[in-house]
Amino acid sequence: MTDTSEYTPPKVWIAKPALGRFANINRPTAGAQYEKELPVGRHPLQLYSLGTPNGVKVTIMLEELLALGHSGAEYDAWLIKIGEGDQFGSGFVAINPNSKIPALVDRSGPTPIRVFETGAILVYLAEKFGAFLPTEPAARAECLSWLFWQMGSTPYIGGGFGHFYAYAPVKIEYAIDRFTMETKRLLDVLDRRLAESEYVAGPAYTIADMAIFPWYGGLARFNQYGGAEFLAVHEYKNVQRWVDKLLARPAVRRGRMVNRLSGEPSEQLHERHDASDFDTKTQDKLAAN
Repeated sequence: MTDTSEYTPPKVWIAKPALGRFANINRPTAGAQYEKELPVGRHPLQLYSLGTPNGVKVTIMLEELLALGHSGAEYDAWLIKIGEGDQFGSGFVAINPNSKIPALVDRSGPTPIRVFETGAILVYLAEKFGAFLPTEPAARAECLSWLFWQMGSTPYIGGGFGHFYAYAPVKIEYAIDRFTMETKRLLDVLDRRLAESEYVAGPAYTIADMAIFPWYGGLARFNQYGGAEFLAVHEYKNVQRWVDKLLARPAVRRGRMVNRLSGEPSEQLHERHDASDFDTKTQDKLAAN
């Protein structure tokens, strides 16, 4: 249905009970809601995350670093169930005051270093290991520009199109049209760029691809929000070509599995603490045992 009722905002907004799929975790305040320490594994890097598009960015990066032979990129990936409010525990909030996944702690040095926000995590790891971020000034600027393009555009997709098309308790035509228009414009931006470039930032695969792929690849290939037909994603041929190219990378496929709670059981690795977990601890293997 279409909600056509008029709404006159009050002079001062007053919080009321939230509605919709995420009502139990949406509120206008920050900070820890309860005391809970986070687990710590044996590897240098501790990731606290969930297999959403934002979480997948970082697990792809870590798996790509390991594929290059960077043993210092070994990591423990702990599951944060945002639907159950794990992100509001005191331990998680100490790492990310914004209570959003993913959050990373680097324990390889004498003092643990926290890093939050996916763009910051990708840059931190790229600089730490000297990989997937060009050092030549023009190429670096191009890569970072596309990385932050993704950071700035995602709210229109997840918070805008995804919310009003798939999750809002009522279908509001104006809101769906507004965010659909912007989502398709962003897909067109990416498609035009990929018409002239093998990868997003140029001829080399970079953290820009890792950041953009989970969101736009999700729309183009995995029917994210159930909106593939509605968005006519098949029309973006260059995006489709690029998505296929990235999916051919084993590290990308592994990264998509980590902390995933949906999809085929064989593609769900709820927690990752060793490279062998991909062979022995996916949900289909655990169920069989």
